[in-house]
Amino acid sequence: MDSLITAAGRALAAGDPLGALKRVALRDDAPALALRGIAMAQLGDLVRAKALLRIATRAFSPKEAVARARCVVAEAEIALVSRDLGFSAKALDAAQATLEAHGDRVNAAHARYLEVRRLLLIGHLDEAERRLAVLDPTPLPPASRAVHELVVAGIAMRRLRTKAAREALVRAERAARHAAIPALIAEVEGASLVLNTPAARLIANGEARPLLLEEVERLLASDALVVDACRHAVRDATKVISLTTRPVLFALARALAEAWPNDVPRGTLVARAFRGKHADESHRARLRVEIGRLRRVLRTFADISATREGFALVPRSARKVIVLARPVEEAHAAVLAFLADGESWSSSALALALGASQRTVQRSLDELAAAGKVQFFGRGRARRWVTPPVPGFATTLLLPAPLPAD
Repeated sequence: MDSLITAAGRALAAGDPLGALKRVALRDDAPALALRGIAMAQLGDLVRAKALLRIATRAFSPKEAVARARCVVAEAEIALVSRDLGFSAKALDAAQATLEAHGDRVNAAHARYLEVRRLLLIGHLDEAERRLAVLDPTPLPPASRAVHELVVAGIAMRRLRTKAAREALVRAERAARHAAIPALIAEVEGASLVLNTPAARLIANGEARPLLLEEVERLLASDALVVDACRHAVRDATKVISLTTRPVLFALARALAEAWPNDVPRGTLVARAFRGKHADESHRARLRVEIGRLRRVLRTFADISATREGFALVPRSARKVIVLARPVEEAHAAVLAFLADGESWSSSALALALGASQRTVQRSLDELAAAGKVQFFGRGRARRWVTPPVPGFATTLLLPAPLPAD
């Protein structure tokens, strides 16, 4: 490899894409094309970067397996950044195996981290943790160690282990500053902000106040009975009852919890659960049936007593009842949560991350666009959706992933 290619590679490793381009911008050989593609990716021109890397992959001979594998890894990273979550995991695994076999442990580890970050992004936390556990960051360069700790912190945040997340972010910041890559330092600082911005709202006794992620963790470990509107569940410190597939029961549980220790009039419950403006006899009959079902579901947590005006929640052992709500409650909050990362998403990638059909996601995007909350660019399969982040709120609890004890 000639001196210009070596110098360009070092510039890219140091986070200096312009310095790399100065050395290879006028060259069309395979190594130069690959380095130009990576430089363009670092500068944010992902479309051009992807095209250059594909040309470079074809330009390398079959005997240059390591170079081709590195191009595949670079393409996978671009796909992850551009939220093209359908990129081939098999191709990435094959590239990682090739790099391992030829002793390129740094890029092989990078390939593994890309797959772990993809799993984290779509909420597959158990699999992400399993794959991360086999990676030892100790012998890796500072930039790779920073990426490792960012993944560790991301999983810890989604698991509501804030102490572990803070410790990982401290290690990530130390490694990022040692690497002296501005973009990496900024990424660590951005991740740290999540722990210091409101992630949920506590609703109790008719009042609401914001909660940090650390406060949410303490709340779920307390002796309170929590009606969790972030995950549509009812929980205490040891047990969780999911009501995700039973929206009527959850609506009733939330209404009763918000009013606790007072009762809720029947008319209010009808409006909350059935969206009926007036409680006629059929609504009252259905309400009695649904209250009976909710009473059976919550029998280990609480009883539901009938009052003269309506119904009241009576906890069995909990000292208080509270509602844990999302920081911003929207009809399409989960879609907005993913878009709030500032990246451009395709509807297919959102569908994969949400575990929903692409048509359902597209309807949500159309409604959000009509309300002026999201924007798109491109046409057909190239269309991408973006939105500015919700100011002052962390979206950790808006993302569809299990909370502790789920």
